[in-house]
Amino acid sequence: MPSTLPLSEVDASGAGACCAPVARGVLAAEEAEQLARVFKALGDPTRVRLLSLIAANPGGEACVCDLVDPVGLSQPTVSHHMKQLVDAGLVTREQRGRWAFYRLVEARLDSLSDALRP
Repeated sequence: MPSTLPLSEVDASGAGACCAPVARGVLAAEEAEQLARVFKALGDPTRVRLLSLIAANPGGEACVCDLVDPVGLSQPTVSHHMKQLVDAGLVTREQRGRWAFYRLVEARLDSLSDALRP
């Protein structure tokens, strides 16, 4: 036998009393634009994989030379992907002699996660 659910009151905004907001609030246009740029950088599976490789390394950093073989791309291509991640603020780059070392910017990753939480 089907049961019916009680209706809830609708407030002045049109939302029901039982409904929680999907996110922390409405984003300002500039903030939405900045977030979209970062999420666009993460829209490439190779870049997501590169982030996970860096995160899995001891100390949370990796040399570009250690990232080439696992993703199966040439060093210039990996460097291009890493530049996109640096420009998005997801990693920092430090030159040590001939090699570039990359480190996650954990605060940036946390802020991305927080942007989508209620």
